[in-house]
Amino acid sequence: MLERFFENLLVKSRLVTILPVIFGLIGAFVLFFIASYDVIKVLKYVFEYFMLPNSTIDLHEDIVGLIIGAVDLYLMALVLFIFSFGIYELFISEIEEFKQTKQSKVLEVHSLDQLKDKLAKVIIMVLVVNFFQRILQMQLSTVLDMTYLAGSILALCIGLYFLHKSDH
Repeated sequence: MLERFFENLLVKSRLVTILPVIFGLIGAFVLFFIASYDVIKVLKYVFEYFMLPNSTIDLHEDIVGLIIGAVDLYLMALVLFIFSFGIYELFISEIEEFKQTKQSKVLEVHSLDQLKDKLAKVIIMVLVVNFFQRILQMQLSTVLDMTYLAGSILALCIGLYFLHKSDH
């Protein structure tokens, strides 16, 4: 009887994983809203640039940086979204209604390794976008700076090639 009680308690304790699901979704929504606000700021800057004669906005630096930052935030929100769905499906319950849609392949998770792989791919894309954002802010003043830039882009391309190749 004690063994049955303990097993029942152990099975029900998995429900504590609802906390990372809830807070992961909250974090994802917050990041979606912040990124959307950044895109709205871009629209405002573009309007000011073309409509106001004395605009101090540098369209290329400011706008491109904000858009890349928004993409970065959207990708981070997707990491939290995938994480929340994966944890829910693995520990709490499968979502039958969702499995009948085309989008289910992206969020469908059958093991922790599969969840880890999906998260790793999106996190790598976050890092790539973040790298691109930082490159735009760099001041290249010497030949060595340009060599480092070229080498880092080459390393990034090789890494992405092998990441994509591992899928096949």
